[in-house]
Amino acid sequence: MHHARVLDMPPQVAARIAGFLYLLVIAGGLFAQVFVRERLIVAGDAAATADNLLQHATLYRWGFGIHLAYLLCATVLAVILYDMLRRVSAGLALLALCFDMAAITVEGIHLLHHLAPLLLLTDGGLAGMEPSQLQAMAYARARLFAFGFGISLVFFGAFCIVAGVLIYRSHFLPRTLGVMMVIAGICYLINSFALFLAPALASLLFPYILMPCLLAELSLALWLLVKGIDVARLDAVA
Repeated sequence: MHHARVLDMPPQVAARIAGFLYLLVIAGGLFAQVFVRERLIVAGDAAATADNLLQHATLYRWGFGIHLAYLLCATVLAVILYDMLRRVSAGLALLALCFDMAAITVEGIHLLHHLAPLLLLTDGGLAGMEPSQLQAMAYARARLFAFGFGISLVFFGAFCIVAGVLIYRSHFLPRTLGVMMVIAGICYLINSFALFLAPALASLLFPYILMPCLLAELSLALWLLVKGIDVARLDAVA
């Protein structure tokens, strides 16, 4: 039987590469957010944050570098998923790809706000400013990153919903994964809009609102890596 090829690769190989890349994205995201930013940026305390960044400058730079690297993985993953899901609906798969690429682009641009606090605190060109002013500027930039990331997750949430619908309709991936991805997308949207419109609610919801997102994405990544896709059903759809 002739198997529909994904990106000039056998579909099963493409699925496993997608799963591996997705795991790298999840691991990179957890490292940059949980082990770097959440450990070093002290909520409401600019001086303590500045002290942490200067003491752990190398770790903070690694957080930036790994975040940037996983965005490269996410871009390749987006194209593989598009190529796979366009067999279900070309229009919806293109819409999902556009949402995903918008999310990656916005996230990449706002990543400058991750690096900015360290640059402000270590750049000799700002030597004339009071330390407290520099610390306040650095902390404000770090806070800006959180909002920029929130904007990118609006687009990513929309991607999750459309991709979830496509997975549900695909028959070559379990419908449960499709449902989980739709729920994840809704959770991302609630989290981001709460951050912008009702910060008190957002702080109540966080991080619990993102647990379904981690569960859905990790499940999809592991399924693609370990089980792959049902190639016979992919052929039937193609």
